[in-house]
Amino acid sequence: MLSDKTVKDYLMLHFIVLIWGFTAILGLLISIASLEIVFYRTLIATVILGLIFFWRKTPIHLPRKELGKIIGTGFIICLHWLLFFWAARVSTASVCLAGMATTSLWTAFLEPIANKRKVKAFEIFLGLLVIAGLYVIFRFELDYWLGLVMAIGSAFLSAVFTVINGRFAKRHNPYILTFYEMFGACVFAAMLLPVYGYFFAPEGLQLIPSAMDWFWLFLLGGVCTVYAFSVSVELMRRITAFAVNLTINLEPVYGIILAVLIFGEKEKMTGGFYLGTLIILVSVLIYPVYNYYLRRKAKGNNLLRA
Repeated sequence: MLSDKTVKDYLMLHFIVLIWGFTAILGLLISIASLEIVFYRTLIATVILGLIFFWRKTPIHLPRKELGKIIGTGFIICLHWLLFFWAARVSTASVCLAGMATTSLWTAFLEPIANKRKVKAFEIFLGLLVIAGLYVIFRFELDYWLGLVMAIGSAFLSAVFTVINGRFAKRHNPYILTFYEMFGACVFAAMLLPVYGYFFAPEGLQLIPSAMDWFWLFLLGGVCTVYAFSVSVELMRRITAFAVNLTINLEPVYGIILAVLIFGEKEKMTGGFYLGTLIILVSVLIYPVYNYYLRRKAKGNNLLRA
């Protein structure tokens, strides 16, 4: 029987995933361009975390060699968010989230490479299932191919920095890690602004957000980034990794539902889109369940040998 505290933790976890599913929608509600959104999002997150460390007098010194790697990871995060928001702009929030649903499968392939182990046959099968889902979406939503490709690229970059962070998190405080990664992402976004302005925005950069944009940006940087991350870390101390990963995989579902509710007809897609998305989600949800089953089986075998 689950205690009231456990039920509350699970409900809070779903709320955090709902917040993350809302980020693509915020990218459409904010009027400034994608790179400017990433710049202000990371700037706000960096400032908020910096003020928290200053208020709590938390030491944030890291070895120079490690600091360079962490800030470099921030560059990857910057590109991930840039493609993420850009994908939603050139297609729809739903298409963007469908592409982002491939993140877990990218991670499933990248982790064995990072840990120097062979990719399992079941992981290859799930990868082929994801490709089948993407093929169905491409077939029925050809007009949105660019947004879907960008979203898949964003998902790949998300998997890359997730695998990298898996190693960093074992050595560093996750909040300090996030602070320097947000700082790195902000610096890289600032470096990209003149290049972006020259090639993609000849009419000029949108560096002065409107009053409403500031509201959405603070929601994005404060609530969707700093708050959601800090609460998720706290919940991971009490909820199993299996439950956390399974719930996070529901992010595209929540996001697509929110997009349809907020934007209405604009976000309603063909039946083929939802079929392809369902195929991807099934493969994504099967993976942690299968891994959980293998771990339980291995644990049972070890007990029998003992």
